[in-house]
Amino acid sequence: MRLNLGILCIVFTFFAMKITFDTVDSYIATFPDTVRPLLEQVRSTILSNAPLAEEKIAYNMPAYRMNGKVLVYFAAYAKHIGLYATPQGHEAFAAELSQYKQGKGSVQFPLDKAIPFDLIGRIVAFRVQQVVGT
Repeated sequence: MRLNLGILCIVFTFFAMKITFDTVDSYIATFPDTVRPLLEQVRSTILSNAPLAEEKIAYNMPAYRMNGKVLVYFAAYAKHIGLYATPQGHEAFAAELSQYKQGKGSVQFPLDKAIPFDLIGRIVAFRVQQVVGT
């Protein structure tokens, strides 16, 4: 497996130099041409399923909020895109997410595989229903 040195350098720079972002555009702009379109599509998928969501940076990654509650975050790393939809957002899709590496409330979509944008959209729509219903 080839190591993507461009992304590895960016991730190292984020942590070593404490780069902070003010906007999702500035976050996405730091990634290589091979990753940027994927991040833009994740962003577009989130916004099309949560058009009333507020887009901001939290924990130095893109975050989407409604009614004062976080719907999802996402972030790019050397080998994957992480989606953070809280534990409830992942539990509802456990079977579909089982093929991916996961943590409590997080899932990793490898960059060397197709990103499941449809699944991301359904997770976001589920989170919108959770937030609107509370």
